[in-house]
Amino acid sequence: MFSLIGTIIVGLIVGLIARAVKPGDDKLGFIMTAILGIAGSFGASFIGQKMGWYAPGAPAGWIASVVGAIVLLVIYSIVAKK
Repeated sequence: MFSLIGTIIVGLIVGLIARAVKPGDDKLGFIMTAILGIAGSFGASFIGQKMGWYAPGAPAGWIASVVGAIVLLVIYSIVAKK
């Protein structure tokens, strides 16, 4: 339960960091930024657990979460342009 809450809190902050790091003008609101960060954090947790980097139930680290959110932001930008 606490790992889920931790992942959500990290995801909120990570979404803001990913928006600040990625260059370009993305027209995302606060809610979409938070969802993007949470999805990046969950994705990084899932991939990290499958690769053996994190224990089951452990949230992803900051760097992995930011990278996951940036990847999702890039994918979102590509899809939104089409």
